[in-house]
Amino acid sequence: MTAISHRQRLETCLSGGKLDRVPVALWRHFPVDDQRPDTLAGAHIDFQRMYDFDLLKVTPASSYFAKAWGVTDEWRGATEGTREYTSHVISCPEDWGGLRVLDPHQGSLGDSLEALRIITRELGPDTPVIQTIFSPLSQAKNLVGRQLLIAHLRKYPQALHEGLRIIADSTRRYIEAAVNTGIAGVFYAVQHAQYGLLSLQEYGEFGRQYDLSVLEPASTLWLNLLHLHGEQVMFDQFTEYPVSIINWHDQDTPPSLSEARTFSNRVLCGGLRRERTMVLGDPDQVTQEALDAIRVTQGDHFILGTGCVVPIIAPRSNILAARHAVEAA
Repeated sequence: MTAISHRQRLETCLSGGKLDRVPVALWRHFPVDDQRPDTLAGAHIDFQRMYDFDLLKVTPASSYFAKAWGVTDEWRGATEGTREYTSHVISCPEDWGGLRVLDPHQGSLGDSLEALRIITRELGPDTPVIQTIFSPLSQAKNLVGRQLLIAHLRKYPQALHEGLRIIADSTRRYIEAAVNTGIAGVFYAVQHAQYGLLSLQEYGEFGRQYDLSVLEPASTLWLNLLHLHGEQVMFDQFTEYPVSIINWHDQDTPPSLSEARTFSNRVLCGGLRRERTMVLGDPDQVTQEALDAIRVTQGDHFILGTGCVVPIIAPRSNILAARHAVEAA
């Protein structure tokens, strides 16, 4: 079969056409490099050129929105590559209404747009690039802290709603600006749709309505991916979201890949355990796990990947094994 571009392969995967091979994509954080647009872009470009994945998911520091509101964070060596928050800007319910609507072209948001422009320009149209967008509720957590968010959600719901509306408006404006950088889609990260955190009713009120509002300006893009973070996720509540791909920790929490197929006809992304296999395993184990996932899904409407970021300590040989496994399937 004639070689095709990454974009063509993904377009074929989304449409259900015959593939030359299953698409594959892994992504990771780039601590320290994620503090400047040129170094963030350079790290991603080098990563893509080394592994030649079918899409490049851009992973800025999770604080890139929160910092625009005044939050501070620090790199302390986490193996996932994430930074720790050292201060928040919301301490009482009244603070939510004091948030301002952000200008996407200023500060840390403007820096992230510049990184996207560099990446898309360097990689060209044949390598799809998607930008990480955190849901408004996830961003609210970064502004107030994990525990206090749940307390405000249940004790001061109207105050939190006021903040979520401002966050959603800011995020919509950012996506509208990001579309003009040449990205193919957004990687929409939802962190609170977990039965151990919220009820279905709570997520419906504080999550879903804002998700759908934020995703609306991304509707012009063709490669939007939904990431459901965490354990015991509310998978069946997201099957009609306006995205092409769904990614979750499928090797660690329900549903399995085969179970998910009964819920949704969206393209599924997963199959590899990011800690036990990608970090602690060896290339043979990575290859076998990849081949098992391809067998379970029959390689149909499927992208090989991990349930979340690959830890920065994952051996290069394991990442290469994941990339090469799709050639052997």
